[in-house]
Amino acid sequence: MELLAPAGSIDALRAALYAGADAIYLGGTGFNARQSAANFNFEELEEAVTLAHEYNARIYVTVNTLVNEHELEELEEYLIKLARLNVDAFIVQDLAVAKIARRVASNVEMHASTQMTVHNSAGIEHLKEQGFKRVVLARELDIKTIKEMAKKHSDIGLEVFAHGALCYAYSGQCLMSSMIGGRSGNRGACAGPCR
Repeated sequence: MELLAPAGSIDALRAALYAGADAIYLGGTGFNARQSAANFNFEELEEAVTLAHEYNARIYVTVNTLVNEHELEELEEYLIKLARLNVDAFIVQDLAVAKIARRVASNVEMHASTQMTVHNSAGIEHLKEQGFKRVVLARELDIKTIKEMAKKHSDIGLEVFAHGALCYAYSGQCLMSSMIGGRSGNRGACAGPCR
């Protein structure tokens, strides 16, 4: 079992590693669902990967926003830079991100974000066919369903959130923030109007 710890700084990352985390998920400077958080620049990411690997821990980078057409070239460059840093996995929402990652960074694992709202075996099977190694299941699933899925799909990592953003949307796929204030949660800019 992995002990996952979110990190927002090198100090937080060190604390998580000292506490025994096997993996750290974090956001870089782009394409992550928490654009207003304390994210890591490339210099900090390089330090984070080096430090984590010294502790036999893994670094999972969130690349979990929906990507616009005009951003595809920038995304490709971003994924290549992350792969060169030897990050261990990308956590993605957009299947276009996965397709590009398979082409330009095939050495990096892909994990399906909870924002994909995977809630059944067909979804898991589809993602396995696409090369995903882990699926973060939809937040709305009950424990009985999660247990059934874990038993049926022991060949892929399954993860669930025990807590997190207390939004009212299905697995974080909220449109309210973008409709009210032009700040899309699916683009990393949720204003949290439901709170």
